[in-house]
Amino acid sequence: MEVKQILTNEDLEKAFYIRKEVFVKEQNVPLEDEFDQYDHLNGECDHILVVVDEAIAGTGRIRVVDGVGKLERICILPSYRKLGLGKVIVEKLEQLAIEKGIEKVKLHGQTHAEMFYKRLGYKTASEVFMEDGIPHILMIKEFSEIRK
Repeated sequence: MEVKQILTNEDLEKAFYIRKEVFVKEQNVPLEDEFDQYDHLNGECDHILVVVDEAIAGTGRIRVVDGVGKLERICILPSYRKLGLGKVIVEKLEQLAIEKGIEKVKLHGQTHAEMFYKRLGYKTASEVFMEDGIPHILMIKEFSEIRK
């Protein structure tokens, strides 16, 4: 397994493929809602790609919003789920945040994944809200709490 930061448009297109398969086709997120102004390689966002046995498997991205790292677009192709790749993706995004000196990260997690994120040290910080017709919750993790 390889987890790499995306540095080429070719790898970015692979991440887009995964996101289309998971969010657009599987979860019915409108295509125009899935992609935004951060989906390029200009430095506003760091994208990652997970490759298993030379096949693309998962992706995610992080961007800094008001000094907080926001983990976004975390997804894994169905045939690669239950292999621990979600944890690998989150840990890599957190590592990128720490390298930038970020003390806190947040994400809008789908409610079915709340316990997954709690196991990784995230705390629920909101009531349930809807995003693209899917129930979500705000989850936060402060790295300073972990270092104590």
